Amino acid sequence: MSQPKPFISDIENIRKRAREHIDNGAVTSGYRADRETVIKLLNEALATELVCVLRYKYHYYMAPGIHSQSVKAEFLEHATEEQEHADRIAERITQLDGTPNFNPDGLLSRSHADYVEGTTLVDMIKEDLVAERIAIDSYRAIVQYIGDDDPTTRRIMEDILAQEEEHAEDMATLLENLGAKGEPTAPSLR
Repeated sequence: MSQPKPFISDIENIRKRAREHIDNGAVTSGYRADRETVIKLLNEALATELVCVLRYKYHYYMAPGIHSQSVKAEFLEHATEEQEHADRIAERITQLDGTPNFNPDGLLSRSHADYVEGTTLVDMIKEDLVAERIAIDSYRAIVQYIGDDDPTTRRIMEDILAQEEEHAEDMATLLENLGAKGEPTAPSLR
């Protein structure tokens, strides 16, 4: 049986450093990530979330067809959750002594996801699924880049990534349940 690893910490030195660098806020000398790069990546994620909020809101208001009501409710729920993601990301940027970029100029160029409206209900769902898949891959890359250098940002992005995966599954399920014209698929005759 292995010996437990002892916890050793120089509390006096930690206290001294905390007082010396008080102007650095949450960023302590133990922060190992490239702060500027992390802030840049978080601002890109913020733009991605804002574009997703706008696209989901558009889809909520513009979803056509007799079978759109339940899908519209899903669009609205996702828009709300994407806004919550944006808020968490903006808060983390400020904790890192950065400035969240909410400027609409260049929003699409900072976003990883595109803004495609779609005209049919199925088109809208597909565009949302594409955007979720883009967010999944880009957020996974951010998590991998950060690694153990910034556990707080990594955890925030992992939480958001998990919810984006749920959103993608929701959109895939909606597509499975709708035919090519947005009509419910016929029940199986088994």
